[in-house]
Amino acid sequence: MDSKMKAEALKGVILSRYKSIRQFATAVDIPYSTLITALERGVDGMAYSTVIRICDALSLNPLDFSPIEDGNSLSSQITTRRVMEKYLKLNKAGRKRVLDIMEDYTRIPEYQAGE
Repeated sequence: MDSKMKAEALKGVILSRYKSIRQFATAVDIPYSTLITALERGVDGMAYSTVIRICDALSLNPLDFSPIEDGNSLSSQITTRRVMEKYLKLNKAGRKRVLDIMEDYTRIPEYQAGE
């Protein structure tokens, strides 16, 4: 998908969830002019941090602007990837130890995720 097509897709998602581009820009604290320029010229020139903020607010994948599953935010995906990258660097004994520690921590109420 080229930059213009991404911009059109992004604009469509924004307008499906907000009354206007301006309302969305205000909600995510991005200058309206920055957002309009990106949507008119294409998002490839936009700062990566801005793209991430937009995609996180809309639950979109920043690579292709496809929807991210509910309950699976961008920050959650990034954290999962970082954990897996570290885990895969471990040998068999290290992996077993990490899983044992995680199992122990899941039994401690203080560390349990709210559901």
